[in-house]
Amino acid sequence: MMYKVQVRFLFHSDIKIKIPEIYDDSVFDDLFGILEDVNKRYNSYSENSYIDKVNKNSGHFVKVDIETVEILRKIIHMSKIIGGEYDITIMPLIRLWGFYKQNPVLPCFEKIKKVKRLVDYKKIVIDRKRNRVRIGKNQEIITGSFIKAYAIEKMVEEMKKIGIKDAIVNAGGSSIIAIDEWGIIAENPEDEKEVLRNVNGMPTRITKYKYSGNGNNDLFEIKIKNMSYSTSNQKNTYLIIDNEKYGHIISPKTGFPSQNKQVGVITENAFFGDIISTGLYNQTPEGFYEIMEKLSCEMEISGFLIDKSGKIHYFNMEKYF
Repeated sequence: MMYKVQVRFLFHSDIKIKIPEIYDDSVFDDLFGILEDVNKRYNSYSENSYIDKVNKNSGHFVKVDIETVEILRKIIHMSKIIGGEYDITIMPLIRLWGFYKQNPVLPCFEKIKKVKRLVDYKKIVIDRKRNRVRIGKNQEIITGSFIKAYAIEKMVEEMKKIGIKDAIVNAGGSSIIAIDEWGIIAENPEDEKEVLRNVNGMPTRITKYKYSGNGNNDLFEIKIKNMSYSTSNQKNTYLIIDNEKYGHIISPKTGFPSQNKQVGVITENAFFGDIISTGLYNQTPEGFYEIMEKLSCEMEISGFLIDKSGKIHYFNMEKYF
């Protein structure tokens, strides 16, 4: 089968959609339009989005739509399962570390301790009857860890309604959703190069990775069908302070960036996948296995954690290799 591709920049990422060439180019406008609508309504970085209004009125109830309520309810549920290591009110700590400053300075422990008090997803109050949301005074929600995947999931639902049965969506590398079976080279956080590889009978340019930790040039390859592959790493988003590298995924419990190298998660739902991969990034290997066991009672899930030493810990991955 021959394919056509479009790439557009949304959610600070290049979103790549590949569909069979039998579809008119106007389909791309419809699909990307869904992403643009989610970005406008629910992205915390979008002026006057529902989340932006909630942030600007911290400490007070804000009228939202039903979709905002349902998004937050699902996130809070996942935060509970992950044991609080996923928290969308982490923004004050991200600002403290200097991710929005030109010359960041290492924050002292006392400041971290003080700001950490603001980070608590349990202070998000949802009034389902009146479609209202309130966060604690001076709290701030950041949507970066889930909003892109949420939008992609909505778009894929529309693809299936249209009748597209073979496609792949790459949301900047952090989320890949495959309709039908596609081969994916698992991203490595340390080294990379681009190669051509035959996927579904088509020569396709894929990012292929070298990894010193396991003694060969590739991390591994997986094949997924009607599933999503979500990853979290700090390869491209980090600070250099006093010649030390600090990543953007910060533990709500310690207030410090995690030292793990990467998490990969395979789920049926990209929205949940991105949330889980972010929350697991702050875990020890023991915590990783414990949470994956809990999650496997609610959904089909597989994944891996590369810890700070470079060791890879797998959970139920064998069937995808």
